[in-house]
Formats: sequence, C-alpha cells, structure tokens
Amino acid sequence: MWRQPKAVWAVAFACVVAFMGIGLVDPILKPIAENLDASPSQVSLLFTSYMAVMGVAMLITGVVASRIGPKRTLLIGLVVIIAGAGLAGMSDTVMGIVGWRALWGLGNALFIATALATIVNSAKGSVAQAIILYEAALGLGIAVGPLVGGVLGSISWRGPFFGVSVLMAVALVVTALLLPSTPRAKHATTLADPFRALRHRGLLGVAITALLYNFGFFTLLAFTPFPLDMTAHQIGLIFFGWGFALAFTSVVVAPRLQRRFGTVPVVVVNLLAMTATLVVMALGTDSKAVLATCVVVAGLFIGINNTLITETVMKAAPVERGVASAAYSFVRFSGAALAPWLAGLLGERVSVHLPFWVGAAAVLLGALVLLASRHHLVGIDVDEDELDEITQQATAITVGNDS
Repeated sequence: MWRQPKAVWAVAFACVVAFMGIGLVDPILKPIAENLDASPSQVSLLFTSYMAVMGVAMLITGVVASRIGPKRTLLIGLVVIIAGAGLAGMSDTVMGIVGWRALWGLGNALFIATALATIVNSAKGSVAQAIILYEAALGLGIAVGPLVGGVLGSISWRGPFFGVSVLMAVALVVTALLLPSTPRAKHATTLADPFRALRHRGLLGVAITALLYNFGFFTLLAFTPFPLDMTAHQIGLIFFGWGFALAFTSVVVAPRLQRRFGTVPVVVVNLLAMTATLVVMALGTDSKAVLATCVVVAGLFIGINNTLITETVMKAAPVERGVASAAYSFVRFSGAALAPWLAGLLGERVSVHLPFWVGAAAVLLGALVLLASRHHLVGIDVDEDELDEITQQATAITVGNDS
C-alpha cells in the first residue's frame, strides 16, 4: 500500500493540506465571535456556507473533470481554495468571512471528489488499500489542522486563514510538478448522472446514513468550542487529540474490524457508539473534562466510520467512481451543512445541552437507515477482483440507461 507512484503521493499531500482546512478554524470560532461581536450561530455559518456550497458543487466535479481532466480540476480547486482562505483572512466582518468560506467550499469540492477518484484509480493495490491511503491523508490533515489553527490563532484569528493559503500554494506547486497530465474521461458525464446513481438503493442508503452521521459529527466539531470556553491553543490541543484518534482508527483499526466482522455490522455498532458519546456530551455539557474527553473518544469512532463508509460508497453501486463520489458527497455535505448553524441557534436560544441531543438522535437514525439498506449492500465485502470487474464495466451512460 505504501509503495505508490509519485503522483499518488502528490495528491495525498495536497489532501492533507485540504483537510487541514476543516479543523483549522475550529480553535478560532470563539475568538472570531469575540473580536467581531458575533453570536455562536453567526460564527457557525463558517461551517454551513462552506459545506452547503461544497455539497452542491460536488454535482459539477464529475462534469468538469470529465471534460478538462482530473489534473486541471485539482489545480483549479487548489487555486480557488488559496483565494477563498486568503480573502477570508482579510475580512473585517463575520458575513464577509462566511462568504469567502463559501468560495473555499467550491474549491474544496473541485479538489476533494477529484482527489479521491484520482487516488483510487492511480494507486497500486486494491480499492480498499487506496481508500485507506486517502483516509490516512484525511486523518493527518484533520489532526494537524486544529493544532496549527491553535498556534496561529493564539497570535491572531486571521493567522489560520493565511496559513491555509500558504500551505495550499505549496500543495499547488507539488501537484503541478509531480502529477502527470491526466487524460479526459472517455465518456463525459452530465449533471444528471449523480442523481441517476442515487437510484441505486444501496448508494442512496449509505449517502443518507452519511448525511445523518455527519450531522452529529459537525455538531460536535462546530459547537463544542463554545461550551468548552478555552483559549484557541487549548482547543487546538483537544482537537489534535481528536484528529490523532481519527487518523489511527481509520488506518489501523477499521480494516481489521472490517475483515473480522464485515462492513455493515462494524459501521452500525460504530454509529451506536457515536450516539452514546453524544448522549454523554449532552448530559455532561457543563463539565469541560467530560466534553474534552468525549471529543477525543469520538475521534475513534469517526475514523472507523470515515474509512468504511467511503469504501462502501465506492462499492455500493455499479457506477463510475467519480460519479459515485459526487452523488454521495452532494447528499452528505448538503444535508450536514444545516448542523453547525442549528447547533449554534439551539445552544444560544434554548439550551446548551440540546445540540448534542439532536446530534445523537441524527446519528442513531443513521444507524437505522443503514440497517434498513443492508440487503442492498450484500456485495460490498466480495473479493476485490470480482468487484473491479463489475465497476470497470460501469459508466455514466450505463447508469443513465439503468442497465
């Protein structure tokens, strides 16, 4: 798995930097609120605008990549992220930052969906190994992001935004130099293809499960810094522990559990464990020790979920991997975009405990949806050779013809 072409490592490095952007702003949510005189729900819109635009834009990633090629799509995405992050750092109002975060989300959409498909198609070894490599990059980025955000945020809340721009500029150069020119797809995809892919009940079930699970995930990510009420550096350290736990289980633990118990049983039990963690956070919201501990523990379950759900998406329906990734990402990000804003609103107007209760209910519902969809996912644990044969025969055109 670790003996990969330079091109794969180039994209993986860029993925690390891209995913740093998710946790990088977490430690500075409270400082932004204090410096710009904003409420928790207003600051939480930094996540909402980012994910809403990213979710909708996922629909165009396959269309763009199939016409101009994956490499150009990746580079355009990186340029847009550099611009969005830099302009957010220069803003003097919360709504200005929210707007530039939306642009950042557009860049991330072009980059992330294309990066996943590029790694899966270019890497040596099985699809499962390629996804573990992708999740390793994701986990490392998510782990380092809050730490860097805490360090730079302790200097100025603008620091993490400018930090992302600089790191993304490095990723842009590395990707441009090491990733060879990639040909356009034989069959250009359309905006309708991701929706057609969602006709496959297995893919739809996994996408809805991911939507509900991400609702709980982003409630934890966006709202917890407010009841924690700590410095940017302290919150950065806590979420570094969370990211480290996520990276460890996504790479080391998830594949072993999958081989022993099967994908669906592991994900269902994991979602139930995540539900229990959010319930503990709802009951112990007034205790910083409880919240901090639960954040790190939640990372263990999120890492397993990320790897197995992503792998399931790549296997759930006989469609091109880029189309499957776009369809799945559209559903999970578009729906989960509501979570940060709703959590902030409920926390400031109703009860500081309520966001975690709502998050727990969403994740529990996700487990039930996956259980209801399990009959359409019976082939996800078959031998890799058989699965590749099925997937390679599938194109967006065959999806359109329902054949």
